[in-house]
Amino acid sequence: MELCSLSAVEMLEKLDTKEVSSRDLVDAHIERIEKLDFRINSIVHRFFSDARTAADESDQRRAKSKSRKKRPLEGLPFTLKESLSTPNTPVSLGVPHWRHRLPSDVAVVGSLLEGAGGVCIGKTNVSQMLLFHESDNPVFGRCNNPFSLDRVPGGSSGGEAAAIAAGLSPGGVGTDIGGSIRVPAAFCGIAGIKPTVDRWSNIGSNSAIPGQEVIRSQCGPMARTAADVDLFLRAIDVPQHSIMDPLVNPMPIGDPKKVKPKGLRIGFYFDDGFISASPAVQRAVIEACDVLSDSGAQVFGMEALHQHEILRVYLSALSADGAWHLDHAMNGESVMPQLRPLKAVVQLPQTIRRAAMRGLELLGEEKAKLLVENVREKSVAELWQLTNKRTQLRRQVMDYWRELELDAVICPAHATPALGHGDSNDFTLAGSYSMRYNFLNMPAGVVPVTRVQPNEEGRADTSQRIDKKAAKVQQGSAGLPIGVQVVARPYREDVVLKLMQLIEDGVRDREQFPVTPVELTRA
Repeated sequence: MELCSLSAVEMLEKLDTKEVSSRDLVDAHIERIEKLDFRINSIVHRFFSDARTAADESDQRRAKSKSRKKRPLEGLPFTLKESLSTPNTPVSLGVPHWRHRLPSDVAVVGSLLEGAGGVCIGKTNVSQMLLFHESDNPVFGRCNNPFSLDRVPGGSSGGEAAAIAAGLSPGGVGTDIGGSIRVPAAFCGIAGIKPTVDRWSNIGSNSAIPGQEVIRSQCGPMARTAADVDLFLRAIDVPQHSIMDPLVNPMPIGDPKKVKPKGLRIGFYFDDGFISASPAVQRAVIEACDVLSDSGAQVFGMEALHQHEILRVYLSALSADGAWHLDHAMNGESVMPQLRPLKAVVQLPQTIRRAAMRGLELLGEEKAKLLVENVREKSVAELWQLTNKRTQLRRQVMDYWRELELDAVICPAHATPALGHGDSNDFTLAGSYSMRYNFLNMPAGVVPVTRVQPNEEGRADTSQRIDKKAAKVQQGSAGLPIGVQVVARPYREDVVLKLMQLIEDGVRDREQFPVTPVELTRA
């Protein structure tokens, strides 16, 4: 356990001083996976033999090297999300029909991490089709949250978050189109960042809806600490990506050490106007803001401008194919229970949809009505209108940032702590806090701050169905980790990383900080 409890930065320091070898680190993680992962089910492809060989080769390179110059991740183990292609490994996205599907492209991120000296030990569990905030599918089964096995690790990069939180991996890569890096990080007490789109190459990142580009998915690093996220993100910086992928701008990511907090203008909110965050999440945002204020930043309240309209366009765009891709992938098989309500809404006959909307309006269920009204097939003309509206909303929000002279925002990643298994089926929009920044294409990270206290399990607002579900989720949540979301202007990942590290440094020694790796004690 001792080696696996080190941060990635600490592991590299011990490799440099020859206190440990790469083979020591790889063997320690393999041993821990074999001992514990049957309880979590996070590692779905195991590359143990190849990893041991790669570790031995790394150790030989270190022994022979006479130069101080070395590869930045030399000998460090890592993992990848199942949706990221690796040589000779099927990518199923949890779909039985795709169990043996071999993609044509290899993920650039995986190749670059290995080129930087990293050692891939395995790939991690996902939600079916990467479409909900759990990590459950009929190919690999259900992934559990190491903090509480009866809770989810989030999705769709939940396997990656769970593996990192449990000490089965020091770090790795997930993907994010609606919080799929940030929500698992928040649920599992780890850190992660969704960069600006095409900051890292997305070649070899397999999507549930290929060709849908109104809101695009982006891969990014996940690890136990903000410093480790910084390490992974900048070890394979964008100039390397741009050589392999013409969509990646070769402009390097800035050094967060050069970002000075004094004078930064940072807005915050813990209610986006759609669903209010739980008491523990609100407290975490306040604690993070207090740390940043003490660091010299100007911190003030703000609103999440145009949130209802952003959610309308987001839902409309992602459902525009009328679930054609989902039906095609399933090949006649049923989708997971968590996806069935959403699929049913997408394919509602128009007469039933109109009647359902009238009924929801009469019941005062405006939040549910938003989903029923907009999750449906669209014409090409409607899709173009949505794309135009997306661009207008992005400009309007950036105008608001300019008006406030904002450098960054602190807010929730999700409205609640980690859900119970199966609870995501009518709770998609509780991830509205993360979806917002996919829509706006702004870099956003999550850093752990605290854990739910027993007096924070209640909820004041239970007026609509989604609020009632939130109240259910919060019951019994004491002890679960809570992270906050850090957002900056496009291409300012350095600002996100700096603020994440300041927040973490300010709260790490507090009694309620969610310490990882987790010892698996709760059933």
